[in-house]
Amino acid sequence: MSIAAAFVIEQPVGSLAIHDLTLGAAREGAPVVVAVHGITANGLSWRRVADEVDRRHGPGAVRFLAPDLRGRGGSARVPGPYGLATHVEDLSSIASIFGAAPLLVGHSMGAFICALALANHPERFTGAVLVDGGLAFPAPADLDIDAALTAVIGPAMDRLAMRFDGLEDYLAFWAAHPSIGPALRGPAAEAVRQYLNHDLVEDEPGSGRWRSSCVLEAVRADGADVLADPATHGAVQRAVGLGKPVELVWARRGLLNEPQGLYDAQRLAALDIPAAVRVTGVDANHYDVILDEPGVSAVVDAIDRQLDNADPR
Repeated sequence: MSIAAAFVIEQPVGSLAIHDLTLGAAREGAPVVVAVHGITANGLSWRRVADEVDRRHGPGAVRFLAPDLRGRGGSARVPGPYGLATHVEDLSSIASIFGAAPLLVGHSMGAFICALALANHPERFTGAVLVDGGLAFPAPADLDIDAALTAVIGPAMDRLAMRFDGLEDYLAFWAAHPSIGPALRGPAAEAVRQYLNHDLVEDEPGSGRWRSSCVLEAVRADGADVLADPATHGAVQRAVGLGKPVELVWARRGLLNEPQGLYDAQRLAALDIPAAVRVTGVDANHYDVILDEPGVSAVVDAIDRQLDNADPR
């Protein structure tokens, strides 16, 4: 049920899929946004954000590209090595191919990738908007990656081992999720449905059983970097030190719509965020911060600020 991407970058095995979520043809010289999804998501998670960018700026005024990271969606067949540094190089390739210095926007794990890309390749990207991710807390020395991932992302991790009878069965699974379920029943329903549809692939040809496209090995490798890689954890500070603009939009509620989000004022203060980083809290949960209001508007506000002040280099 995977949805075809607008562009692909051929690899020795498989291809990297890139969704062009721009409504209408991009205008000549239009600024480019590259939006990077979370650890078990795909590029279509950005549909509502892209639509709001288009509504504000007009058709084609901003080109909005959203790749499926390797090991997910249309890029699921691209093998390892996985890890955030590999995703960074994939983003650098996208920037080269499209001939622009894009603004990076990342959600959850995607925020860590964007911060690392900006720090490693400051000449290729104008800045970054980090959405409920990108800033990490110190990891314990005896960290169990699988246990930590299951504790943090819960049902999103559990589903990777599950099999479904089809799209409606898959949607029923998500309808029970306290953060995704309300979005499936509200104004964002069609965009969320398409995003979830894109994640579903047949387990074996003709089996009639379906599963998530996410490759568990990729999730584990990427999760290890998010949780414990020193270069990833220091990326925001390095990027800001290089003069690159960074914003953080954080959701006040958590992955299961609980009152405690990944961040709060006290946790953010403990992270010693550089003063140059603009920080905005929004009344959303970890998922609907990019799927529904008011999160979508807060994210696009940050995108607009970055586009208005884009470094042309």
